[in-house]
Amino acid sequence: MPSEPTFELYRDSAGEWRWRLVATNGNIVADSGEGYASKQGARRGIDSVRRIAPEAVVHEVEG
Repeated sequence: MPSEPTFELYRDSAGEWRWRLVATNGNIVADSGEGYASKQGARRGIDSVRRIAPEAVVHEVEG
């Protein structure tokens, strides 16, 4: 198991690039939700999450 959260960058069965964020316990806590045509596009998605997530506010939604 990783000693810190890790982004995994991989190709899916359709040949598209995806990423997932894996916690130290091995659980996937986030993923790209979409495939990217290029590895660079998937890396930009990771960079976007890294940039905005530390300031994200939690809103509880009832429904």
